[in-house]
Amino acid sequence: MILLCCSWMRAAELKPKTIDSFNHYVKLTEARISAEQAGKGPFFIIDAMAPQERQRAIDSMKNGEVFIDSRKTRDGGKEINVPSGMIHHWLGMVFIPGGTIKDVLALAQDYNNHSRTYSPDVERSKLLSRKGDTFQIYYRLRRKKVITAVLDTYYDIHYGPIVGKRTTSRSYSTKIQEIGDPGEPTESAKPVDDGTGFLWRLNTYWSWEERDGGVYMQLEAVSLSRDIPTGLEWVVGRFVKSVPRESLMFTLGRTRDLVLARVKK
Repeated sequence: MILLCCSWMRAAELKPKTIDSFNHYVKLTEARISAEQAGKGPFFIIDAMAPQERQRAIDSMKNGEVFIDSRKTRDGGKEINVPSGMIHHWLGMVFIPGGTIKDVLALAQDYNNHSRTYSPDVERSKLLSRKGDTFQIYYRLRRKKVITAVLDTYYDIHYGPIVGKRTTSRSYSTKIQEIGDPGEPTESAKPVDDGTGFLWRLNTYWSWEERDGGVYMQLEAVSLSRDIPTGLEWVVGRFVKSVPRESLMFTLGRTRDLVLARVKK
């Protein structure tokens, strides 16, 4: 298994056609998200559910669980082909009883401390700049499951205004570099878009609303990685596809727990 994973981790080239397909996918996804956030659709995924299904989701979140769902954006009903790449699209929600938008934003925007807040996934974090509601930040990410990937990542993040009891944010990766020999004297950053292709792009879309005596928090993540070579799906596929889901669940669960702890003080 290790030998198969190592063979997958050989350098992969991010091709222009792969980027074009990802950008097209994002464009269509954001058109739907923008409509929902403008009141032309359900603000949260649960708002589009049948009553019984919606209540089950709400009950599970009020019991401290993370609601999660895989997503897929289509173009006119047709699946979007991503040559030499894979798009991972997940959406999750949590409920924080007694929480407010002010509470979650205080944690979300405390970027210099996210290496503690979201450890071990985030090893280093730093706020690089802020202009109003726009932030530029740096994370060193570590992903470990059978194989380990260490990445230096940079993001532009913009927060929307608080309208009533709602607000949103969007985050876009601007640079992702894989790190060779992390923590060793020989540590080095590989060129952008060069390396194993474990993570090439990452966009996240947050929505918050105060209701039901607390705050609901929804996170939608769209990421791009290399594709899986023929013959390795049974080993590498499970790893590559599971990490985005697990990362989203970890982020939502940890945020919920930390905000809840502050509320209870």
